[in-house]
Amino acid sequence: MFNSVNGNPFSNRIESALSAGKDNQQNKNQNQNQEEKKYLENDDKDEIQITQLPELNEDQIIYLVNEYISRLKSENSDNLKAQEKLDKFLSKFDVKKFMKQNPHMTRSDFSMVMYNETSGLLN
Repeated sequence: MFNSVNGNPFSNRIESALSAGKDNQQNKNQNQNQEEKKYLENDDKDEIQITQLPELNEDQIIYLVNEYISRLKSENSDNLKAQEKLDKFLSKFDVKKFMKQNPHMTRSDFSMVMYNETSGLLN
């Protein structure tokens, strides 16, 4: 209002100050958006892997199966039917088929799979 009435000599300064304030606000918003974008793009690098166990090979699986079955047999020493079923499972066990059905198996995976395979034999 004062600018147009009195021919205020400060009008140029006021307008430049306002435009400078808007530019600063826009720069801050752009910087903040760029930082957020940078964090979102680099989000995958922040993932944490708890453990990375090596994959089992055929020899290790054979050894673990024998160990697992012998432990189950000792736990069920009083149950002859369960021992016979475990012996039958061990005699029919095919490592290649087992590895094909369960690729990239680690030690912890092996325990879960063997529990599922043998839980029905003990009942």
